[in-house]
Amino acid sequence: MHEKSIELLNKAVADELSAVHQYMYFHFHCEDQGYDLLAGLFFKTAIEEMGHIELCAERILFLGGEVEMVAAVPVEKIHDVKEMLVLARKMEEESAKEYNVWANECAANADSASKKVFEGLVEEEERHFDQYDVEVNSIEKFGDRYLALQSIEHSKKVSAGTEE
Repeated sequence: MHEKSIELLNKAVADELSAVHQYMYFHFHCEDQGYDLLAGLFFKTAIEEMGHIELCAERILFLGGEVEMVAAVPVEKIHDVKEMLVLARKMEEESAKEYNVWANECAANADSASKKVFEGLVEEEERHFDQYDVEVNSIEKFGDRYLALQSIEHSKKVSAGTEE
């Protein structure tokens, strides 16, 4: 009865798994390059995306489906910080668009609870988009000076002996 909702929720699980993998990859590389604040943003977003997986999985199980834990796409190996942020912004924008469509599909199939799950995800993805958009705009506006400020934060931690 809710096969379409289960299919769409599993697509969301796949997309969110891809996002977790990509953001953790970016987190590792930003941290390695001394961009602690951006590393923290990617880490925080990855954790939030894990929460999205959990919401979708719970709904799939409630509907009697099987949760498919397979990422939609492999990690893109990007080391340039601006390129990382541009990709993250694009991923969030695409997710918000898809989830809007999928919310409507669930509604058309008389599944208002799954519709609400997708509507909540749209709000989260739009917030993530905005965070990455601000970072991209800051790099475009201030260039390397903006990234230098990021590395200064790292240097402060190292010199104070508070780096973990």
